[in-house]
Amino acid sequence: MRRRYVIGGLGAGILFGPHISLAQQESTKHFFIGLLTRKTDDSVSSQIEAFRRGLRDLGWVEGTSIRIEHRDAGGEIDRLGTLADELVALHADVIVTVDTPPTQAAQRATRTISIVIAVSADPVGAGLVKSLSRPGGNTTGLSLLAPETDQKALEFLKEAIPKTRRVAMIFDPKNQGMMIRVRSIAAAAAKLGMEPQLIPGLNPRELAGTLVTAANDPPDALFVLSPIYAAYRKEIVEFATQTKVPLFVDTKGLAGEPGVLLSYGADISALFRRAAAFVDKILKGAKPADLPMEQPIKFELVINMKTAKALGITIAPSLLAIADEVIE
Repeated sequence: MRRRYVIGGLGAGILFGPHISLAQQESTKHFFIGLLTRKTDDSVSSQIEAFRRGLRDLGWVEGTSIRIEHRDAGGEIDRLGTLADELVALHADVIVTVDTPPTQAAQRATRTISIVIAVSADPVGAGLVKSLSRPGGNTTGLSLLAPETDQKALEFLKEAIPKTRRVAMIFDPKNQGMMIRVRSIAAAAAKLGMEPQLIPGLNPRELAGTLVTAANDPPDALFVLSPIYAAYRKEIVEFATQTKVPLFVDTKGLAGEPGVLLSYGADISALFRRAAAFVDKILKGAKPADLPMEQPIKFELVINMKTAKALGITIAPSLLAIADEVIE
């Protein structure tokens, strides 16, 4: 069974012209969209392509009506401020950000240029916006609604591997939005009788050393958030391969990655496509403060049976029956 992905929120409708879009009518004006990311791996690249497709579907043509400049910090969070300043100096009409640290850097760089968050776990808790319905300031976009879904992900893990006791999780201590999410996950794990093992990830070298130590007494599972996977894919895959620890992730886009047993969460590529609609409205004159943030209201469970078989894990038929997708 497959469920259709739906994005909810006030102001979620998109109006399409009958023949010629407003974007095409205004093609004589060349708008500049800045894109700011912390680190771009294959998964993030595919999400950015979904954003570009969303713009094309709305009638915007790169090189004609818009141009996109991408600035990526290569995993070095301290570079984000400089990169945000570059986009401001280039007079971007809109800056699109991915996750909390790039958004914070963009907000420090400008109070006037519109900022669209393509994805953020908890933009209100992280102080990025005043509220979802009335974001205020120059920032709007999409929220993952992560705190409510992470507990469900842990429940699915417990059903898939009933003997799970210790669940490890890599986190970025400098990411305020992620820290809110981490605390929520730790509390949910404790309620389910699981012990959370928190592993800080400050840079690849330090994390690799920490994971070598963790491999001496491996956890029962490793919960990997999508921003962490993008930043530390090599280290995570090496750890999972060496220890045979199953991974579970928060987006279907990573469900087929090495070592992943199951994923539960929103389709992040759908959020990126929806971010294009925010950019479209802003380029046509809307103000970010007047555009309520949106949240996904449906989430997908994907089970990777290739990983289950490789690790000798038997997935209960009851769990397979409710999965949105099973990778054979």
